[in-house]
Amino acid sequence: MMLNVNELTVRFGSFTAVQGVSLQVPTGSVCGLVGESGSGKSTLARAVAGLTPYQGTVSGVERGRVQMVFQDPYSSLNPRMSIGDAIAEGTRVPRAQRQAEVARLLDLVSLPATYASKYPRELSGGQRQRVAIARALAARPEVLIADEITSALDVSVQGAVLNLIRDLRTELGLTMLFISHNLAVVRYVCDTVAVMRHGEMVEFGPVEYVIATPRHEYTRSLLDAVPRLTHA
Repeated sequence: MMLNVNELTVRFGSFTAVQGVSLQVPTGSVCGLVGESGSGKSTLARAVAGLTPYQGTVSGVERGRVQMVFQDPYSSLNPRMSIGDAIAEGTRVPRAQRQAEVARLLDLVSLPATYASKYPRELSGGQRQRVAIARALAARPEVLIADEITSALDVSVQGAVLNLIRDLRTELGLTMLFISHNLAVVRYVCDTVAVMRHGEMVEFGPVEYVIATPRHEYTRSLLDAVPRLTHA
């Protein structure tokens, strides 16, 4: 089913963090949410995931079938819990099958099954982010939300994680919201892009079209900030 977000608004007291955003994400496609810090993109995503109260409607997906991968993989993993236990915690299989399911999920994110016995402190940042992705996939989500998942990683491993996301999208047919401040990254991963500014969506469309013919001056400023990603 298509993920439908209609007139979604998030308020924190008198402050409006997201104002009347509507968008559609077809099944199996990836929509990028792009904008500078404070633009409302992460708040919008958290609302879609059911982590933040909102007004408006989110339809096309069951509330429990949305999973989120956060920016900092270390803080999102329990340091006292083994990798295997962290992944198994979210699985939807009988207890007797969990070890095999954990091994399958680790393989899915290109980590060996032996990592199930390790702890977060024993892994690199890129490996921890792969574990966080595996844990999110354990719940067999209908929608996966990736919130700046490469921004806390070394440049040398960012590309590998982005390639993993592309591979998983192809292999699993994932529907995704992909949050980033970088239009070059969004172009590499996404089919469509929603440009957020001050809590409002100022532009939306196929990612290649938005980059080639940006209509809003804010979109043009984001493009200008990426040296090798210029628009016509």
